[in-house]
Amino acid sequence: MSNYCPIIGIPCRTDTSGLYPGRPVDAQNVTYSRAVLESGGIPILIPVQVVGDKLNTLFDRVDGLLFSGGGDVDPIYYNQSPQVDNLSDIQRERDEHEIRLLRMAVEAKKPFFAICRGIQVMNVATGGSLWQDLASQNPHTIRHDFYYSDDQLPRNYIAHDVRVEKTSLLHKIVQADRMPVNSLHHQAIREVSPALRATGLAEDGVVEALELPTHPFALGVQWHPEELYGEYGEAKKMFDAFINASRNGY
Repeated sequence: MSNYCPIIGIPCRTDTSGLYPGRPVDAQNVTYSRAVLESGGIPILIPVQVVGDKLNTLFDRVDGLLFSGGGDVDPIYYNQSPQVDNLSDIQRERDEHEIRLLRMAVEAKKPFFAICRGIQVMNVATGGSLWQDLASQNPHTIRHDFYYSDDQLPRNYIAHDVRVEKTSLLHKIVQADRMPVNSLHHQAIREVSPALRATGLAEDGVVEALELPTHPFALGVQWHPEELYGEYGEAKKMFDAFINASRNGY
């Protein structure tokens, strides 16, 4: 195996939590960087302010992209108006930034791994749509929003299993028909983009994994494997596969 450590770009979110009043922070959860490092990559954060030719230059210099979790995607990007009252942390600047980067990765066939919000951006950027709030718009589903909880459950709490399509990239990576996952989302894939293939489903039929069949490594998952990295082998295998794809070229 090559000793080359691929550079993985991780787009930032804007943190306005108030810890630094009046000073928005370019931020990202450390668990993403830690998982990339543990699997042999070098993470770099991409601020939303990097646009235009500078974004093109940065894109050319990274070997892969990781699209993270976070707030809701503005419904305008999948041709809807707000239909629920619990949309949260919408950042249009971030939406536009990530949609552009994802489309660039699709066109250039650059490896990318899209997690939670990331899989939703992946679907929207390629022509799909979302449930704006799964529990209220599709109430026959099981619970998926374990971050909306008074129980203070940890982020690695296992919520349900995912059934993995046997002919998928995901199955090739994890070598399993089913896998346990955490669940920290209230939005979900509604109409799958015509360009994508659903390769993982929850027991209620909610899409949990998407792939772009014509791409060397384009994987989206609705759960948070970066929070399961040290405990569940499947999570580590996904990051290892992503880093290897980024290392080996495309």
